[in-house]
Amino acid sequence: MPVAKIIGILGGMGPEATCDLFHKIIRVTPRFKPVRRDQDHLRVIVDSNPLIPDRTAAILADGEDPVPALQETARNLERAGAGLIAMPCNTAHYFWGEVQAAVSIPVLHMMEEVARELAGTRPGPAQVGLLATTGTVKTGLYHRALEARGIRVLVPGPADQDVVMEAISRIKRGDLQGARAPLQAVGRWLQEAGAEAIIEGCTEIPLVLRDEDVDVPLVDATRVLAETAVRAALSA
Repeated sequence: MPVAKIIGILGGMGPEATCDLFHKIIRVTPRFKPVRRDQDHLRVIVDSNPLIPDRTAAILADGEDPVPALQETARNLERAGAGLIAMPCNTAHYFWGEVQAAVSIPVLHMMEEVARELAGTRPGPAQVGLLATTGTVKTGLYHRALEARGIRVLVPGPADQDVVMEAISRIKRGDLQGARAPLQAVGRWLQEAGAEAIIEGCTEIPLVLRDEDVDVPLVDATRVLAETAVRAALSA
């Protein structure tokens, strides 16, 4: 059997979301290969770099450019032996092309993978809701990937988007319990507005929002990224 590629996690955005991706890689691996002992798991290298500047601030408010730190962290992973890179930050994918240009190994694209999964479901949704940072919403990262596959994207109005951003900030501050009810409320609004599924399009959101919080399927982008990373690693 070919040796699996080493998965590199370009993390720190935020640290707990990085842990969540690592945990999900461990949990989904048995779906793709037999796991009976430690040695059956995939090798994973994590560079959790919380000093990467804020991605939404860089996109919307002329904040510090995160690209140099993203590129250097990606290079660190490649030098350490990673055969592919997963970035557990949706907004950072606005800079995906520049990160990919900095390394010779594949950098997985979360939005494309989520869109591919949704387009492959039968029956597929005609319209999905998106819970994400304002940076992710404004840049249209999910809109482009999904609309190319015939799926419309519904986003919260300005006031509700502020609620989502405050909830994400709460999670980053460690207030997971305080973030759940606001996200549940906006998720239910998206559902009532016609969303047939809701994308958890910020890697902090799956830390608090659960399937039972809404009455339509939740699509955990971190879980999709984990599954993609495992498949890619095993395709060596």
